[in-house]
Amino acid sequence: MLRHKLLHPQISAAIAAAGHHSTILISDGNYPASNKRGPRAELVSLNLMVGVPTCNQVLEAVLSAVPVEKIQTMQTETSGPYALDGDPEVWQDYRQTIKNEGLDLELEPIDKWSFYEAVATEDHVLTIQTADLQRYANILLSIGVRMDD
Repeated sequence: MLRHKLLHPQISAAIAAAGHHSTILISDGNYPASNKRGPRAELVSLNLMVGVPTCNQVLEAVLSAVPVEKIQTMQTETSGPYALDGDPEVWQDYRQTIKNEGLDLELEPIDKWSFYEAVATEDHVLTIQTADLQRYANILLSIGVRMDD
């Protein structure tokens, strides 16, 4: 039995096969997961029903299982139908989850099109598609190195 929170066998296998600088996308329910990913990235669809699971729930599970050195989000738009004033609420959830895992990392928002480019690289190994409908909930994790004390 595994000791961390992540129990999903396909996700665990993909993470176990990944290495330093590999990226994992936790996508919201609106992300075009089938066509905006790396050329060899696995797609695991966890979108059970609207809102289940959330990106933050998946983030908590993944952070319990793998070292992460960078976390990028899709920057909010300031005009148009998807514009927000300030950070999305989900980002505060992420910050709390990151803190709860004892990580000293900040969210790094990047432009929407740059985010798509960052996902569609050779380093992208896994997309975990959720059913989260919160705007700007997509989160890209860069795997770090294991540092045994």
